[in-house]
Amino acid sequence: MTGAFLNTLGILIGGFWGLALRQPLSPRTQNFFRAALGASAVFVGLWLVWLSVKGPFLSGLKQIVIAVLAIMIGHLLGKLLRLQKISNRIGRYANDLITSSAQPDASRKISDGFSACTVLFCAAPLGLLGAVVDGLSGFFYLLAVKAVMDGLAMASFVKMFRWPSALSAFPVLIFLGAITFACHRYAAPFLDAHQLTDSINATAGLVACAVALVIFEVRKVELANYLPSLAVAPLLAWLLR
Repeated sequence: MTGAFLNTLGILIGGFWGLALRQPLSPRTQNFFRAALGASAVFVGLWLVWLSVKGPFLSGLKQIVIAVLAIMIGHLLGKLLRLQKISNRIGRYANDLITSSAQPDASRKISDGFSACTVLFCAAPLGLLGAVVDGLSGFFYLLAVKAVMDGLAMASFVKMFRWPSALSAFPVLIFLGAITFACHRYAAPFLDAHQLTDSINATAGLVACAVALVIFEVRKVELANYLPSLAVAPLLAWLLR
């Protein structure tokens, strides 16, 4: 559960940092962080892929092919399940909470701010992706990248919603920690016994690289629709043995 703890710590540090800042970050600083986070997402994603394709060349190539096929099929399943639409609906709900916080009622503002931050941080596809990978193989770096992203966001949120919004870090710890624990306790033994974990990690690494496209605003990527690929990958690896 290292990744979940790092994500929680990142949010808390971001909250304290936001309270200490007297002025918002300059556009130049924001661009620096955006570039650093985008590059980190690509590096961590490719690193995870590299760790997953170890072994003979043909074996590694087969793992890459399985990952690409899993992403294609998983994306189709995500569209059928309308996962991105559900994610967008959750995002609009959080946005409505942020909008309603403009009302003068202080207690309502704090409550809505806490709820909005909790929803945004828990529902992020990168968080779900990172929690699964952390639980299966202990690779917590995807959640480490998310920790920095959430910390920067929280630095702005505490200005709007005051310090209680930073307490959203604890629901994030419980939610992501539960996913990590479940994957480690129940899924990992079966997947490791049948040598299927690498297929999931390779797929997750490629999906993580797509996060950089969102950070750099190169194109709009339906990240939520790719989540089913994590379930498709081991099935393909099993069938293509």
